[in-house]
Amino acid sequence: VEVTKYRYYEVLRSEGKEIGQVSSEIRGKLLPEFRTSIGDLLREMLPAGSISGAPKPKTCELIQEIEGLPRGYYTGVAGIFDGKALDSCVLIRFIDQNGMFKSGGGITAQSTLESEYQEMIDKVYVPVY
Repeated sequence: VEVTKYRYYEVLRSEGKEIGQVSSEIRGKLLPEFRTSIGDLLREMLPAGSISGAPKPKTCELIQEIEGLPRGYYTGVAGIFDGKALDSCVLIRFIDQNGMFKSGGGITAQSTLESEYQEMIDKVYVPVY
């Protein structure tokens, strides 16, 4: 597994509007047993570290305890798997019948209350069109 592009910025355009997106590209080779059971592979990888933070088991437990509501598709993964390659994304911006605005950040052992609070402010107070 290797990170082939790390935190690159791209502009996505749709219907004459633009949104900036920061992405990373990670590539690796699937073992033969995962090629027929992509669900098993995803189950091992998810939730994405950028969503859960670290250590993953404890932060996932805290997220469930604190949020108190099911996330539905939010922070899940969507993608296309053709039997050889998986192109996927974490669902942080999407609409599923009803619009809802959520924001968050991955908490790690290096997190501080102040930096996490500032990250939340930076994410929440952006123009939404």
